[in-house]
Amino acid sequence: MYQLYADTIFVTCLKYSKNYADAEDTLQDCFITIFDKIHQYKNKGSFEGWLKRIAINTALQKYRKTSPLEIVTDIKDQENEDDFTIENDIYNVDILLEFVQQLPDQYRLVFNLFVLDGYNHKEIAEMLHISQGTSKSNLSRARKLLKEKLIAYKEKEEK
Repeated sequence: MYQLYADTIFVTCLKYSKNYADAEDTLQDCFITIFDKIHQYKNKGSFEGWLKRIAINTALQKYRKTSPLEIVTDIKDQENEDDFTIENDIYNVDILLEFVQQLPDQYRLVFNLFVLDGYNHKEIAEMLHISQGTSKSNLSRARKLLKEKLIAYKEKEEK
């Protein structure tokens, strides 16, 4: 049971990290936070959800400390501009994770929060201390970069 929780936390850390080593560092920070704050868990809601929230917050704090997020100045509502669909292609999850990890920090964080963890732009803006427009713009740019990487990968594989 505890291994399942550890795996869940590590997967969350991996989503928000540039690489495996960064994810391991974030995981260790998560465990320290969990042990420090375990008394705050009141058995309301999912324990796994509480752990995941700590992992996300720990990863975000790490990036706030090490590299401030770049503020995008041309804020447009681009949320629906570019749907992130590439036919019915199936990609290896390791390849997808690698491409997500290659995104610039601000794009990766917004992409993960919106697409993978289901936060809305208002929540993301509050978490990252950016505007909702910047969140939408960063998501659009992340999707565009991922789409380009997936198209290039597909073309390379077809050769």
